[in-house]
Amino acid sequence: MTTYERQMEEFIQDVLISIHANIRDLEEKKSFADPEEQDYIDGRLFSYIEMLAILRASAGDAGIDPKSIGL
Repeated sequence: MTTYERQMEEFIQDVLISIHANIRDLEEKKSFADPEEQDYIDGRLFSYIEMLAILRASAGDAGIDPKSIGL
């Protein structure tokens, strides 16, 4: 694996870790949020989950096993 490939893999994994961490954080906040905040949190969660779905589909289209990169 070249340096560039390692950097790209690390970059992708870092982004995915951040997305998953944000989802967990929002799910925790949701349990303590008032109704207005819950709607806002639901919207953000939907966006993150949609982003993960897009990344999974794109990985599959590129011939990358989504599980191999943490999707």
